[in-house]
Amino acid sequence: MSATLNSPSRRNFIKGVTASGLQVAVGHPLAAIAAPHPPTPNVSVNSWVQIAPDGAVTLLSNTSELGQGTGTALAQILANELDLDWRTIHIEMAPIKPVFFNGEWGEYATYGSGGVSGQIAALRLAGAQARAMLISAAATKWKVAASDCDTAAGKVLHPKSGRRIAYGQLALAAGKLPIPANAVPMPKERWGFIGKDIPRLDLPDKVNGSARYGVDVQLPGMLIATILQSPRFGGQLASVDQAPAMAIRGVRRVIEMDDAVAVVANSYWAAKKGLDALSPIWDNAKASQGSSPAYMKALLEDVKSGGQAVAPGKSTAAKVIAAYNEATSKAAQTLESIYTVPFLAHATMEPMNATALVSANAAELWLPTQNQSAALAAVAQELTMSPDAVTIHTTLSGGGFGRRIEVDFVLQAVRIAKRIDAPVKLIWSREEDIRHDFYRPAAAVKLTAGVGDDGLPLALRFASSCESLLHYSGGGASKAASKPVDPSAIGESPSYYQIPAVVLAANTIDIGVPVGYWRSVAASQNTFAYESFIDELAHLAKIDPVAYRRSLLIKDGRERRALDVAIERSGWNEPLTRGRSRGVALVRANRSVVVHVVELSVENSGEVNIHRITTAVDCGIAVNPRNIRAQIEGGIAFGLSAAFFGEITIRDGAVEQSNFHDYRLITLANMPPVDVIILESDEKPGGVGEEAVSPIAPAVANALFAATGKRIRSLPFSKAGFIFS
Repeated sequence: MSATLNSPSRRNFIKGVTASGLQVAVGHPLAAIAAPHPPTPNVSVNSWVQIAPDGAVTLLSNTSELGQGTGTALAQILANELDLDWRTIHIEMAPIKPVFFNGEWGEYATYGSGGVSGQIAALRLAGAQARAMLISAAATKWKVAASDCDTAAGKVLHPKSGRRIAYGQLALAAGKLPIPANAVPMPKERWGFIGKDIPRLDLPDKVNGSARYGVDVQLPGMLIATILQSPRFGGQLASVDQAPAMAIRGVRRVIEMDDAVAVVANSYWAAKKGLDALSPIWDNAKASQGSSPAYMKALLEDVKSGGQAVAPGKSTAAKVIAAYNEATSKAAQTLESIYTVPFLAHATMEPMNATALVSANAAELWLPTQNQSAALAAVAQELTMSPDAVTIHTTLSGGGFGRRIEVDFVLQAVRIAKRIDAPVKLIWSREEDIRHDFYRPAAAVKLTAGVGDDGLPLALRFASSCESLLHYSGGGASKAASKPVDPSAIGESPSYYQIPAVVLAANTIDIGVPVGYWRSVAASQNTFAYESFIDELAHLAKIDPVAYRRSLLIKDGRERRALDVAIERSGWNEPLTRGRSRGVALVRANRSVVVHVVELSVENSGEVNIHRITTAVDCGIAVNPRNIRAQIEGGIAFGLSAAFFGEITIRDGAVEQSNFHDYRLITLANMPPVDVIILESDEKPGGVGEEAVSPIAPAVANALFAATGKRIRSLPFSKAGFIFS
């Protein structure tokens, strides 16, 4: 990925764009729109693709680079369809205009594992149409039939005469041709790049240090700010004596805000020293009073009520409950279990930061963000400016995991910069990052099953109690959608298990702690409950956990296929080394299926040794297998951290944790061997960034039960005495 994001030479030639990402424009997709005498005129291809006279191709993207490598996959797709060297493609961020919003969710944003899956079809079509128009332009120039021409390595060929011409020399002529309505993408037998282990475009700059993250932004005259927010959620700043901070060398200003105080200085060190010198007084009259023990008790009491049921499609809650009751009446026995999970922080390696330059009539920002459209709208509203007066430059992000969807840190930077006649870079400390996150909700999940004589479930009821993500995330912009039941608490149900009657229900129990999108969202807590409970049902029926799952899965379905591959590769049916045990869990999410098999042993001290994790993933067309494996491994590491250590606790409305000493993440030394098998598939690509996270906790929990006979229904595992070191 180019390190010069949003450079003028890359962003001043957009014209005639479409209503959604990577679609062919209505008009001439190859029309030249550069200035009359530009030094290096670029030609717009389908609005998102630019071809220069030297043959270099620029792909405009609306997907932030958070470490997931989406840009490389998009370059592979385009190179595949245009039949050119992927290394000639440069990735740049598209302008933040509605015409560049993601077509699936109507935002310029990066989430939901949608970077590749949400764009591949349109990008392939755009590439195919552009290639057809380039061929047609060459055929006209040579006075030959287009059907007699082909392409290779960024050139149109006429095999009979041996003539060839580069794309850059054809782009202007091609722009005068009509868009072919029925352009055919490259057949699979001619895929040169899709499905190949291509090195990531962004890695060289990250290795040599030239990659620019948000914290790396440097501007002439720039000042640095850091911030201290009310320790208790909902608290307000009552007063602060600014003198101690102003006495620190390099401190320029102390900015008092409604719920925070910020110090602006020549350097971060000076700003932090100035902030540490302050003793702000907080008004906690309206602050949260909640504490974790009491909140968990409230969740447990509430979840026993069963929650408010929701109905799929055109059905009604009354109908699904009636079907459940009827099926339960025929059950030979009933099993009920409650699972609990704590609040979790995102803990991105790069803390929240934003750089802003604000004048009376305009604002310019440099942001490591996952939601450019929301950030732009929020800034425009905050400053009462037209959105056209706000410019956002997207930098690389040192991790996102859903945290950078929010705009709190963006608005703080704007509010500070508005009072300073200079660009200001706001950098949160790690302590602020941990204590003022939008957390994964703490939750209690109750599962109840009516079981038949064969041990298989006739009916299943799922009930969840937690805070409403939609109430807090995005400043509550989607709050109305959380009533009567917040769908983000239910997520994607395990409908792949063939259970005759299923009820899904949820209740919102608020404690005043802000919650938001966390990598895998509701699946992070619900899959732990679902997949642990399926194991409980298998144990009750005295059936092998894998055989039990196979009996509930569609015979020729993707889930059963992935399960069978993981089982074969892991040696599930083969004798285990003495002292070792295995556990399994699966999930379907964002059009992908992931199955984990965990093999571990447990010492008498409770120390857990994970010897091997076998993962089968069916993510549809695997654009870049190398990157898919990396994302699966990263998801496993993320999930293991949460499963063994992850816990944010609240005391009197404030977070007790502050840094990595008390909010642990696994280290490289902890990471077990992971064997990832990517299944061949012609399905539309699904996600891989989030999907490995949620099933790892239940796979480990099920293996721990097999090893010790102890059923774990509450995370993290450390609370049950299991050590992962």
